[in-house]
Amino acid sequence: MKKIDKEKLPKHIAVIMDGNGRWAKQKGFPRSIGHKHGVKSVQLISELCSKLGIEYLTLYTLSLENLNRPKLELISLMSLLSSTIKKEVKTMKDNNIQLNVFGFRDKLSKKINNELNSAILETSNNNGLKLNLALAYGSRKELINAFQVLADQIKDENLNINDIDEETISKCLLTKNIPDPDLLIRTGGENRLSNFLLWQSAYTEFYFSDKYWPDFNKEDLYEALHDFQKRERRFGRINT
Repeated sequence: MKKIDKEKLPKHIAVIMDGNGRWAKQKGFPRSIGHKHGVKSVQLISELCSKLGIEYLTLYTLSLENLNRPKLELISLMSLLSSTIKKEVKTMKDNNIQLNVFGFRDKLSKKINNELNSAILETSNNNGLKLNLALAYGSRKELINAFQVLADQIKDENLNINDIDEETISKCLLTKNIPDPDLLIRTGGENRLSNFLLWQSAYTEFYFSDKYWPDFNKEDLYEALHDFQKRERRFGRINT
């Protein structure tokens, strides 16, 4: 913690929380236990980011590909998501955390969506950390959706094709109200994006940890932040 320069913190941290299932298997537990321990890491890292003054934290909570997992695991995941939302509203309010959700929510049940909407509403007046959950999310589908929106605007003559630029596309994405991540952390020892924030991560700094998500703790977050602060971000330019 002493190595962290609080004047040079990333504005937005994104996290691919990988390794819950492998953590459980390594310990001889069912995968559902790994997901439950993963929730504890979410609580810890969210509260730490809030205390540090990080403005945005985006967590890859459930991908579209995850929806193809075995039925029993999906039932367990949805049950855990439901119970966690209910329990964490008070904690988010106590820590001045505002909850936001993006993804293809039509893939989620009406019950889950109602609970999410309730939690979003209850935390809407909080002005601290903005905690974004990517639920039923896939970046390629997000881009296809954006291009379809643009095509409709062109067809309706509300947009000239020659006026399309990066800003135009960004405004059609599910993350249109969220700045691009400065730092993306992936746990679990894998070094890939797995269809997460492909457009938004063009100039993001990546940090890969071999630790499984349930074992990722405050010292690991501090190490990721320290590593980020040692880097020179040029965004394709040459510093003179």
